[in-house]
Amino acid sequence: MFLALCLPQTNQLSQLMTPDNDWLYKNKDHGMMAASASLGLIQLWNVEEGLAQIDKFLYSSEDYVKAGAALAVGILSSGVRNDADPTLALLDEHIRGDSHVMKCASCTGLGIAYAGSAREDVMELLLPLVEQENSGPTTMLEVSLAGLALGMIYVGKCDDDVGGSIVQRLMEATDEELNHSHAKFFCLGLGLLFLGRMEKAEAMLEAIRTIEHKISKFAAIVLETCAYAGSGNVLKVQEMLHQCAEHLTEEAEHQMAAVIGIGLITMGEDVGAEMALRSFDHLLHYCELPVKRAVPLALGALNVSNPDFSVIDQLSRLSHDPDAEISQNAIIAMGLCSAGTNNSRVAGLLRQLSEFYNKEAGHVFCVRIAQAMLHMGKGLLTLNPIHSDRMITSGSALGGILVLVYSCLDLKSTLLDKTHYLLYYLTCAINPRMLITVNEDLSWRPVTVRVGQAVETVGQAGKPKTITGFQTHTTPVLISTKERAELGTEEVLSVSSVLEGIVIVTDNPDYEPIESSS
Repeated sequence: MFLALCLPQTNQLSQLMTPDNDWLYKNKDHGMMAASASLGLIQLWNVEEGLAQIDKFLYSSEDYVKAGAALAVGILSSGVRNDADPTLALLDEHIRGDSHVMKCASCTGLGIAYAGSAREDVMELLLPLVEQENSGPTTMLEVSLAGLALGMIYVGKCDDDVGGSIVQRLMEATDEELNHSHAKFFCLGLGLLFLGRMEKAEAMLEAIRTIEHKISKFAAIVLETCAYAGSGNVLKVQEMLHQCAEHLTEEAEHQMAAVIGIGLITMGEDVGAEMALRSFDHLLHYCELPVKRAVPLALGALNVSNPDFSVIDQLSRLSHDPDAEISQNAIIAMGLCSAGTNNSRVAGLLRQLSEFYNKEAGHVFCVRIAQAMLHMGKGLLTLNPIHSDRMITSGSALGGILVLVYSCLDLKSTLLDKTHYLLYYLTCAINPRMLITVNEDLSWRPVTVRVGQAVETVGQAGKPKTITGFQTHTTPVLISTKERAELGTEEVLSVSSVLEGIVIVTDNPDYEPIESSS
């Protein structure tokens, strides 16, 4: 299903994209949905050709194939701004339609396609779904997915209309609705709305605490940890540790959210991350099972696309834990840590795990997803949400990772059940990790660059070296999470101060070539 992450467009894959191909119909119901949605990942960012390939599946007689195609339309448009806006045009009718599975797929597709765009026309389409009142398990699933999509679209925007609607719906919901396994995604949608906004979430926090249901604790912690994401705020970390100190074996969802919150608050900051690792060790030693289950996920969120030796070692031990949920979470966290790196050590560990758990369907599923993440885009992509020399965090990328992490808190009713398509939110975090240098007319220009481990030079006198242990390459070149590149020649100047992604270079007017003696 998710192996599409590994595969670029090839002739064999083109053959899969025919509506009468039996590859699609080898699966049942939700399997067909996942298979047709994965075509969106194969055609990722290729809107013109991709839509032509996927459009035919929207007219299938099978509802699940149509739902998968609707989701694929959203996936392939992720992060792409198109004047024609085909995603909204194609998904509009399905959001307003009567089919439950089409509504769910279209909500997720819109959330992925317009993540971080704060589009009002998309909000107006999704708000009626959030505000619908007829109760029932299918209704609450639609409400939760619509709330999550709105959170992704308005990530970090603190929008009053969306926030007010979500809180109002939480207050009016019955106990049966709030007990629904997917109600936590509704809370996550609210948290994403205030991602990284710190004190601006205070008013919403007070409103959430008035809800008379156990979910209010969970929602308050999700909101608070999202608001302080990446801030390194020590006081908030202490508050989260305090939440974990209580020994609960049931109704401990808020403790699991607090553990993930510790990883979220300290991410992107080396000293805080090291302290968090030590805290996680203590939690594994002294806390109850629900807290232990969340620790691998927090480790994964803290080291996205950064397969640090000690973290992989810890996750490898946890992947053999007798508790099924701890081991499944550890396997997925290994995938998160090594996403897009082709790390040979992790690849070996995952092969061993697939043999070890070959009779456990749930574990095999987790191993396959972890392997897909490891070899994502054949090692040319990354999930790391922190960019621009580790200074800026992408809200939509972090949001996509959080959807996966919160899905893993209850794998039995999400990824291992019928809402496995939440995995596709990871698309929002997928980015190329190449450094490509181009001329001002955007024609490709190979340039010599040095790539090495980034060194912190803040506050040091003179002109200290910014990288260490470097190797000299000619662009295009791959850059890992904690690496940095600098130009290896004075022949050109870069327009950007940070060498990441696509960089425009110009000729250096002051450059004088060294004349070699005859």
